[in-house]
Amino acid sequence: MNARVAAWHNIVAIGLLVLIVGSSLIGTDYDSDEAVYGFHDLLLTLDSHVDIPPDYTQVPESDPGLRGDMQVDLVKMDEGGLDGAFFIVYVGQGERTVEGYAKAREEALVKFDAIHRMADALYPERIELAYHPADVTRIAQAGKKVALIGIENGFVVGTDLSLLDDYYARGARYVTLAHNGHNDIADSAQPQERLGDEESEHRGLSVFGVRVIERMNKLGMMVDVSHISQDAMMQAVKLSKAPVIASHSATKALADHPRNLTDEQMRALAAKGGVMQVVAFRDYVHVDPARTGAVKALRDQVAQSAGAEKFSYTLHGKLPAWRNGMKAIYRQYPQANLGRFIDHIDHAVKVMGIDHVGISSDFGGGGGVNGWDSAAETPEVTAELLRRGYSEQEVAKLWGRNLLRVWAEVEQVAAEMDADR
Repeated sequence: MNARVAAWHNIVAIGLLVLIVGSSLIGTDYDSDEAVYGFHDLLLTLDSHVDIPPDYTQVPESDPGLRGDMQVDLVKMDEGGLDGAFFIVYVGQGERTVEGYAKAREEALVKFDAIHRMADALYPERIELAYHPADVTRIAQAGKKVALIGIENGFVVGTDLSLLDDYYARGARYVTLAHNGHNDIADSAQPQERLGDEESEHRGLSVFGVRVIERMNKLGMMVDVSHISQDAMMQAVKLSKAPVIASHSATKALADHPRNLTDEQMRALAAKGGVMQVVAFRDYVHVDPARTGAVKALRDQVAQSAGAEKFSYTLHGKLPAWRNGMKAIYRQYPQANLGRFIDHIDHAVKVMGIDHVGISSDFGGGGGVNGWDSAAETPEVTAELLRRGYSEQEVAKLWGRNLLRVWAEVEQVAAEMDADR
């Protein structure tokens, strides 16, 4: 079987599972919760960005097999009919030194090991790692949850291109090129004064960043342009031989935040065949300086009480002081809600077309809106999409089919590049 035919078989396999939805329920009136939940249960639902804490699987509070305080665990995934998620190997931007790179890699491997421990050792009967698009359908059809791995921040690559191969072998299937702060690959959408960042360091991508994208294309790894500067994003889309993704971004037209994408960026992403996974992150869904200030004050207070120089969501996000404080802020500033989140999906679909939009939460990393604040509330997203007139097939595309199509095309490009050698 040649590479193109193999890739097409993957795409067909993806389509078979999600197309079951349309053939089984077309014509249903979704005027009751029972009908909505019945449809939702038939969907293949994938969240493209779920962060995990550094002690994931190591303490009861971070045990994904128990129903606890984490926004995503296997129990809440069952309750909310969330079939799979990209669990994220996130490392914050640090010093670009030999010691800094070594520390970043060490922190990355801790999270890789934790995700594998969840799927391979602790709960193999409940969740399984997917390494290719066809694995997703196979695992879901077997009645298990699907674990996927994404890397947030190319800082973990340092300046060593071979680490991409290592991370790919460990299961990583996308890399967010940068995070908050410039790195050796790309400029960030949010330069960090604490790191000595100027507005731009590379004028987009670095020379090394070009090599990173070329290597990712050859491996079959999705290039993720969330968090990077507009120049870097547009250059990455143009340079990549495969479609690229924005794993967790919202629309700048509705919320003027540096992390959000402009209509121009969104059109460029769609023209290349990519997908934008619209994110349910309060600050990106609804810009409110008063709410942002309240959250910053709470961050400082919690960090100070914990004896830390600065707040870390992964370290302090489970503390009662943080959780209770955030609940109070949600009540005081309720505008960042499910409806506004779906407004961003509506706008992205209008600009890009239904085939280029998906859904992400950023749960565990500060994500969530009133109405969708844990995996258990996932059916509410489907319900709102149906209320707004999206068809069954369109909802299926938003919930995973579009992302899986891009992933299959990325693997197809890699196979063709290998065949051309």
